[in-house]
Amino acid sequence: MEEPLDVLVLGGGAAGLAGALTLARSRRSVLVLDAGEPRNAPAAGVHAFLTRDGLPPAELVRLGRAEVESYGGRIRSGTATTARREGDLFAVDTADGDTLHARRLLVATGLVDELPDLPGVRELWGRDVLHCPYCHGWEVRDQAVAVLGTGPNSLHQVKLFSQLTADLVYLRHHAPALTDEEEEQLAALDVAVIDEEVTGLEIADGRLVGARLADGRVVAREALVVGPRFVARSGLLEDLGVEVADHPMGGRHVVTADFTGRTAVPGVWVAGNVSDLSAQVVAAAAEGTMAGARINADLVEEDIARAVARRREGVPA
Repeated sequence: MEEPLDVLVLGGGAAGLAGALTLARSRRSVLVLDAGEPRNAPAAGVHAFLTRDGLPPAELVRLGRAEVESYGGRIRSGTATTARREGDLFAVDTADGDTLHARRLLVATGLVDELPDLPGVRELWGRDVLHCPYCHGWEVRDQAVAVLGTGPNSLHQVKLFSQLTADLVYLRHHAPALTDEEEEQLAALDVAVIDEEVTGLEIADGRLVGARLADGRVVAREALVVGPRFVARSGLLEDLGVEVADHPMGGRHVVTADFTGRTAVPGVWVAGNVSDLSAQVVAAAAEGTMAGARINADLVEEDIARAVARRREGVPA
């Protein structure tokens, strides 16, 4: 077996790379195992990331990897399949048949967006079909926008996008019926409400041109806001006994991590969307940095305890 790593980072997005950078700068042996399936791959650029606004997601990853490697950290392409505790170490099996061992784990595997099952939604996801006003709202400002009603949070999306465009339609679809108060609010915002079910999207030359209704009408639109169900990629964490549960706003997330990313399972930290479903890229990176610092501090205490034990046994440093 190779010399165990100080830290194995699972996931090579903003959270995982930021954690690895902090650890490598602390002279820890760290390896990032990245399956290469970034959630934001369809997007043209990362937004609301100070000094990096508009940078393509793949370029952000490239720059992050180079920084980690410049401090001695390692990056490896691969998929982790199972994780377990073996004595003082964690053992993580990979899809290519290898087993990696580490003293600590930082899990930054992100989440999966479960999209509404409508023709055209997945094809345009991250471009003309979007969900976050802070990630993509500026890019569709003043356009003809529709919000697709998929649940109770859809009305919140309508309110947020109403400040970005005056041409906004609420396609209630499968969302709950509006209360009298909600109807009054949307009327005051001059937002048209269409109760008919949506059956698919109309696309021309790779761009959205409208939403098709069950009665055959097409509502001409340039952008569609949807509410995905956010599901954490938490299988490895569940293998290790980390608690995962349904989120009040829908989806699945890790529920036992503190503000540093430390879970209830000793030696296991989380960062980014696997635990914080709403974290944008800059927030995920900050969480990775925090987790990396706390993991290093935890290892320092363990290293000191071991050194004291050796000294008491008369073993030279």
